[in-house]
Amino acid sequence: MSGMMRAVIFEAGGPENLAIGSVPIPQLREKEVLLKVYATAINRADTLQRKGVYPPPQGESDILGLEAVGVVDKLGAGCGSSWKVGDRVMALLPGGGNAEYVASREELLMPIPKNMKFTQAAAVPEVWLTAFQLLFTVGKVKKTDTVLIHAGGSGVGTAAVQLCRQFGARALVVAGSTEKINFAKSLGAEEGFNYKEAAFEPKVLKHTEGKGVNLILDCVGGSFFDQNINSIAAEGTWVIYGLMGGSTINTGDHLAKILRKRITIVGSTLRARSVQYKESLVADFTQRALPHFSSGEFRPIIDTVMTLDSIKEAHALMESNKTTGKIVLQVQEESPKEEL
Repeated sequence: MSGMMRAVIFEAGGPENLAIGSVPIPQLREKEVLLKVYATAINRADTLQRKGVYPPPQGESDILGLEAVGVVDKLGAGCGSSWKVGDRVMALLPGGGNAEYVASREELLMPIPKNMKFTQAAAVPEVWLTAFQLLFTVGKVKKTDTVLIHAGGSGVGTAAVQLCRQFGARALVVAGSTEKINFAKSLGAEEGFNYKEAAFEPKVLKHTEGKGVNLILDCVGGSFFDQNINSIAAEGTWVIYGLMGGSTINTGDHLAKILRKRITIVGSTLRARSVQYKESLVADFTQRALPHFSSGEFRPIIDTVMTLDSIKEAHALMESNKTTGKIVLQVQEESPKEEL
């Protein structure tokens, strides 16, 4: 397919630098599928890319958007029989999702659960696969483990709480408001701590009877480093997947504590991982987690649905840190037939 499409364009800087422009529809590479996009979403990575500090992997689209949902429009050369034109799918992307069409590797597509609208499905791929990866692939969570989840009201946080509940792990959250904490509890979190009111470390230790937590999912980094190192249990695993609180830490006896507690610290990203890694993750998630959406045990958490034209407002809202769950962008209206 040749032609032009509407897509988010930008110059590095603030949300005011975002706009909707006309760009070529992607040309399909080997084993890629062209999706007609009905809905997409934004992530922290998009705000960082907009600022010029988080470029896409080499050779990938420089259009923002790490996920999109829609309908298969065309199959590229070398595609197998997994998908056909007209299928309703969700895509995990290295970029390009904030547009009317996007190319996706066929291996990184998932079926949209029955009776789920496109705008709901758009809240699934990036954050649920990230949370699934952090807990199971990287964190190797075990049943009865206690997990400390930072940004408990975020897309990843609300997904991680639901995954812990379903798997049998105990979820504790850190968030910046009572509303976010109460919402996390409604999803299955055992307790929550408001970092704006007081240090969370003593409360975590009190709640765990001095033992600390077995696993930390940390998207904050530097500003919470001291509290995290004191909150983690002996032989605990600490997964760092974001640096919202900075990338540097204060001087102190950190290494002694890591050594004494035998802590495992792991850095984790998803966007730059190999296609093979992502394919395995998508397959595992599709088998183990996706059925729970159809049954109602899992639900995508959405803060706001906006149109693609509201991209400036969407980025400003994300950076306000006031959202609970995902900010979804509707690219085009879905007909009753396409909803099913």
